[in-house]
Amino acid sequence: MDGQKWSLGFISLAFLFITCSSAEFLIQQVIGGRETEINSSYSLEANLGVTRVLRDERPSSKIVTIAGYSVIKGRGEPYESSVFEAVGYKWRLVLYVNGNPNDGGNGYISLYVRMEETESLPYGWEVNVDLKLFVHNPKQHKYLGVTDGTVKRFDSAKKEWGFGQLISLSTFENTNEGYIVQDTCSFGAEILIVKPAELQEKVTFISNPPNNVFTWKILRFSTLEDKFYYSDDFLVGDRYWRLGFNPKGDGGGRPHALPIFLYAQGFKPNAVATNTWGAVNLRLKNQRTSNHRQIYSAAWYPIRSGYGVGVNNIILLADLKDTSKGYLVNDAIVFEAEMVKVSVTNIVPA
Repeated sequence: MDGQKWSLGFISLAFLFITCSSAEFLIQQVIGGRETEINSSYSLEANLGVTRVLRDERPSSKIVTIAGYSVIKGRGEPYESSVFEAVGYKWRLVLYVNGNPNDGGNGYISLYVRMEETESLPYGWEVNVDLKLFVHNPKQHKYLGVTDGTVKRFDSAKKEWGFGQLISLSTFENTNEGYIVQDTCSFGAEILIVKPAELQEKVTFISNPPNNVFTWKILRFSTLEDKFYYSDDFLVGDRYWRLGFNPKGDGGGRPHALPIFLYAQGFKPNAVATNTWGAVNLRLKNQRTSNHRQIYSAAWYPIRSGYGVGVNNIILLADLKDTSKGYLVNDAIVFEAEMVKVSVTNIVPA
């Protein structure tokens, strides 16, 4: 048959395993006032407090190197870098090598980013930033990135953000740790703009949508060949659908039972093409009574056309060919699809 189908009668499950080949990171996290170290490629605690992650890549926005740390060691006043540009704005790094006492920085290195030259910005301006600050570890050839997972809002009232406790002085000045090599150390910043989305994708589930019943009558059933036959396409929701069956059976029902499948096809013009939820009552109609054969099917249909969901056995062929039962009348059968719920996707304001 053409396309791919999924039988409700014979279901197999596949499990997807995702592997990551990226290098392992060393995470140092402040817990209960002390630093703990964890080996991990991802920290679930990233949004619960400050995390420190060693990585290979240099910071993307600014690097400041101090060649002669011993000269300024213990000094209380900050070092302010030259102005640099990142994401369309001007900034400075502000470094306290002996900690910022006004931000709990005693016993720590403190590092901040300050926004500069804001006079030309419009009234009421604000800039939302995903901020990471860094300390270079030349011994490991890595950068220790520090973040707390929150978006920093720079505005006229608060132009400076950072970390009073970037790294403890006991760790930073310990020669075995590798942050100071030949009296030289480096710090950096990575500034990324967080622009709130203006649009969102909204998935709505519609029960009993308009024109949701499709009837397909197949004539001269006894002359049909051993292959799949398909109905005309019919539109329900934003998507076209079709029915399909093989009169000689399919899969585990072959050759003793009649199958029926619902296939998702293309989308109507200007529709948002996504996976589509389709819940349907598939029926083989009894043409003499209301004793129809019916199965219920519900599934996510992929974007591509030709994916079918249904059953390999809606009726045994022996029962079908027993004309007294009323399913095969004048060498004709009737299938019906009642779409009881479909999803429709739209792009709307966030």
